[in-house]
Amino acid sequence: MSDPAYFQTFVETARPEQGPPRLAALRAEMADMGLDGFIVPRADAFQGEYVAPHDDRLAWLTGFTGSAGHCVVLAEKAGVFVDGRYRLQVRNQVAEDYTPVDWPEISLAEWINAQAAQGARIGIDPWLLSVDQAERLEGDLDNARLVRTDNLVDRVWPNQPAPPMGPVTAHPVQLAGEAHGDKIARLAQTLAPADHAVITQPDSLAWLLNIRGSDIPRNPVPHGFAVLHATGRVSLFMAAAKLTALGEHLGDAVTLHGPEDFLAALAGLEGVVGIDPATCPLAVLDALEAAEIEVHRADDPCLLPKACKNPTEIAGARAAHHRDGQAMCRFLAWLDRTAPGDLHETDVARRLETFRRETGALLDIAFETISGAGPHGAIVHYRVTEKTDAPIEAGQLLLVDSGGQYRDGTTDVTRTIAIGAVGDEECRNYTRVLKGMIAVSRLRWPAGLAGRDIDPFARQALWQAGLDYGHGTGHGVGAYLSVHEGPQRIARTGQVPLKPGMILSNEPGFYREGAYGIRIENLVVVQKAAELPGQTVAEMLSFETLTYVPLDRRLIVQEMLTRDERDWIDEYHAECRTRLAEGLDPETRLWLEAATAPLGA
Repeated sequence: MSDPAYFQTFVETARPEQGPPRLAALRAEMADMGLDGFIVPRADAFQGEYVAPHDDRLAWLTGFTGSAGHCVVLAEKAGVFVDGRYRLQVRNQVAEDYTPVDWPEISLAEWINAQAAQGARIGIDPWLLSVDQAERLEGDLDNARLVRTDNLVDRVWPNQPAPPMGPVTAHPVQLAGEAHGDKIARLAQTLAPADHAVITQPDSLAWLLNIRGSDIPRNPVPHGFAVLHATGRVSLFMAAAKLTALGEHLGDAVTLHGPEDFLAALAGLEGVVGIDPATCPLAVLDALEAAEIEVHRADDPCLLPKACKNPTEIAGARAAHHRDGQAMCRFLAWLDRTAPGDLHETDVARRLETFRRETGALLDIAFETISGAGPHGAIVHYRVTEKTDAPIEAGQLLLVDSGGQYRDGTTDVTRTIAIGAVGDEECRNYTRVLKGMIAVSRLRWPAGLAGRDIDPFARQALWQAGLDYGHGTGHGVGAYLSVHEGPQRIARTGQVPLKPGMILSNEPGFYREGAYGIRIENLVVVQKAAELPGQTVAEMLSFETLTYVPLDRRLIVQEMLTRDERDWIDEYHAECRTRLAEGLDPETRLWLEAATAPLGA
């Protein structure tokens, strides 16, 4: 079971009253450095979505614990920039000394241009901004300039946690589907015109070397850097103490160096060096340019190969989703027997984790479980704490978004559950969200289309009612790696063509502030679609559904469905019975039979 601190996201640092004195301490450092501002992103040197406690500077400074955002601290104002997922959360977590800013609608540069004095010097830690972020920001500033400095938050943070030193383990080829030596050799041939490629993303490093780590909670990735050489060798910069369990796994093609040697090694490279400007820290580009090394900008060479899962990884995903689906059935059956009762949101999250652990295969949960009752469900990435923990009451919707990390795959599933009888509005909006999820599930499309082309199908039923949701429809998912994985996504901003083997979430939603939230999520994998008679398109793609967990039939307004949608639901539920019944306890099996009965039965 998770430590009780699991429900205390970043323990004491999320209290709004702690923000003002910390803000004052940071401003004193700014004044000593002759700076008019300082930017605190929610980022680490590896530019991952999730950060270790050592790097959670944004949460420590402001109290905001979301997975994306920035704080721009000026002498008189401090803006906290958050996207649509966190607009409600940020208002609950930060003190009045901070001003929430709707981002990306308002960019950092726009806000600084409006708020900072002419000639303002804005400090940045060059390890915490990617090349793209820094250059875009610098280019958009009219009345200020960026000044590289060490991290001022670290100067004023007493008892800052130490950098993580989690052990690294080998990921067996039986689950990876390809030996890491073969991956290195294959990708080394793709680097031209570069002679070397800098790899800074933890999941790319883990995938390339068939290793898994424990430096980030819930994400089995190690912190480190690497350089992939066109000669078919890899220079790995990681603390040797983390690698003691690997034995001879890395082999002769990988040379180990201490992380403190990374910048000096970059400066000593000969030839052209490739960097991914979207994820490479600005500090890396600075080091290469200072050494007068030619830089080639290109995507991380691991990005697409990692995203396009091989048959072994897809088979592992199916197996992981099968055991996870059975755990979810046990959970939903228990919830129906127990709720409302004396249950609170934390009880739900803990009990769900227990059912996953009882599979005997769970290594960790995939992210902090979202268990939001009533109005908490409207906070898209709500994280229950002991302070916010609310009772689950009759007449509410309960939104539960959760997942598991298994050796053979990563799961992520959301179900919205009726606690007793709920209102007509909730049912009609649930049905609209469900129609969107079904539309994406059934879709066939010509190869070459991107996530932005798929996204409107999820929203059509909501748009027809004048409704929408403020997040993307789907994110990529790793193979026993990060639950959020790029570059693929189903969203207005998703520009990467979808390719066979990519695993994505399919999760439309709707949120009524102060009242309820609805989200339904399955994971799907892109596959080649069967050819149809008379087909003229050279190649069509479709989705295979990975997640089989019953939907809440009590929330479905059947007259709002088309015949095809009704058939899809009945077929999906029949497949849930076929896949999940065997091995369930008798009580849960009875619940499954009732929960998956045909509509109208």
